[in-house]
Amino acid sequence: MKSFKSIALLVGTNLLIFITLSITFSVLVNLVLPAFGVDLRGVVSVTDLLWALVIGFGGAFISLLMSKHLARAGMQMQRIEQPQSAKERLVYDTVAQLSTRLGIRMPEVWVYWNDDPNAFATGPGRNHSMVAVSSGLVNLLNDNEIRAVLAHEMGHVYNGDMVSTTLLQGLMNTFVFWLSMLAARQFDDRPMIAFAVSMFLQVALSFLALIPITWFSRRREFAADRFAAEQIGASAMISALQKLHQRATAMHVEHDAVRDPMATAYISGSWKGLFATHPSLEARVAALQALQKGYSYS
Repeated sequence: MKSFKSIALLVGTNLLIFITLSITFSVLVNLVLPAFGVDLRGVVSVTDLLWALVIGFGGAFISLLMSKHLARAGMQMQRIEQPQSAKERLVYDTVAQLSTRLGIRMPEVWVYWNDDPNAFATGPGRNHSMVAVSSGLVNLLNDNEIRAVLAHEMGHVYNGDMVSTTLLQGLMNTFVFWLSMLAARQFDDRPMIAFAVSMFLQVALSFLALIPITWFSRRREFAADRFAAEQIGASAMISALQKLHQRATAMHVEHDAVRDPMATAYISGSWKGLFATHPSLEARVAALQALQKGYSYS
């Protein structure tokens, strides 16, 4: 029943997005632009927008549905079902306890072998998710810090960050494909030029589309930190972030949306600028410290 509700919600959301875009598109092309002397009637159509929507959201949701499989395929991972060590028991029990407290189905719990201390959560929904930690993370952090990082990841799961990010990606993809098709149609009599224009714009606009996507990613990291602070305590999360910062500084580790398709899922990243998937660790620590003092959270 919960799965059906999730699917119905996704379908309903997509329909609302399409209706909104169609109405906006029709008003813009048929009323607003002609009033300013720009007449695109007959040049572009709602059909183009529909195809862009199908391609844009279709690709995003296929990636979401396959996210757990893609994550496992790209890493050397082992699922924890019957913990064999104290660290495995700590990770497994923390996720189990948080799941029970939050009233959601327990995510799959995985560990992957990588010296880079990191963790991530992914999956098509809060009741169909996975949480993974690296061997480097469990070796670097103490028990309470590990609990805080796991709570951060569970915050992503509980808040539905994977789905909301997918919706945003789908929307951005739609505009990328639609604008590319719009430009290419101006060269219908020269198919090779039309193809070149379409490909160039898809690449260029895809980079621009990363700006709102990574901005949203940075906002949700602050929210997940706050969630971890509420569940485990701000001090543990601050301490974990400080250790991750020290390690990243020493190793010069970078994860970013351009180089790593898993970048938005990780607990941390050091890439800076408009394409940063994470706020700086210093900013996240400062926000948690402000939360401890009772100030408003960034």
